[in-house]
Amino acid sequence: MLTRRLLALNATGFALLISWWVPALDFWPDLDGRVFWAFNHLISPLNPHWDTLLGLLNTRFFDAAAFGLMGVLFCWAMLEDSRPYRYRRWTSLGITMLLTAGIISLFVLRAISYGHASPTRVFQHAQHLSDLVSFKTKDSASNSFPGDHGLMLMVFAGYMWAFAPRRIALWSLAFVVTLSAPRIMVGAHWFSDVYLGSLSIALIILPWVLCTPVARRLARAIERCLSGLGRHTLEN
Repeated sequence: MLTRRLLALNATGFALLISWWVPALDFWPDLDGRVFWAFNHLISPLNPHWDTLLGLLNTRFFDAAAFGLMGVLFCWAMLEDSRPYRYRRWTSLGITMLLTAGIISLFVLRAISYGHASPTRVFQHAQHLSDLVSFKTKDSASNSFPGDHGLMLMVFAGYMWAFAPRRIALWSLAFVVTLSAPRIMVGAHWFSDVYLGSLSIALIILPWVLCTPVARRLARAIERCLSGLGRHTLEN
């Protein structure tokens, strides 16, 4: 069952990559352009309230708030666990998740040479949100592929899907869409940066961690270390 799931998820990830790589398919460039202009046309001096809201959703403050929301969801999952030593168990899972995210981030940085500028740097007549608001906001990037923000959200959602109750896992999937959307809406990322780049990487790498014993064994090893550290502290 786990092998079939792993292969199915990997096949989906590779299918996404093939759909982008085949020159005859113009699907992703066309979709990227349509999505970008659909939102960029709404950024205008005539819509100051919308501009301000969109600007706030692309600040470091919102990124911190999004991280806080994931923390709340993680704590909710931990409190839903009725088994003994749940705090130590979920702390171990949290460390395992952060290690997974760090390794994937390092892999993307070192192994993926392909990249491209965000749409606001490609389209000559694109409206830049940063020109319309009085505070610092992110609306462009010299290299927006793959969407690192979206990829980290997908790592979190993958762990919630593997270890948390289903309703919490569904919330985490909703977070992937809602928390990655502002970067796409403002033109800092192409739609494909997240739903081709980030998603294909997540579908290819994460199953080897979550559909195999890797994550569970690593979490148990960390849990044993925490348990031993706790006993050592009590003895001293």
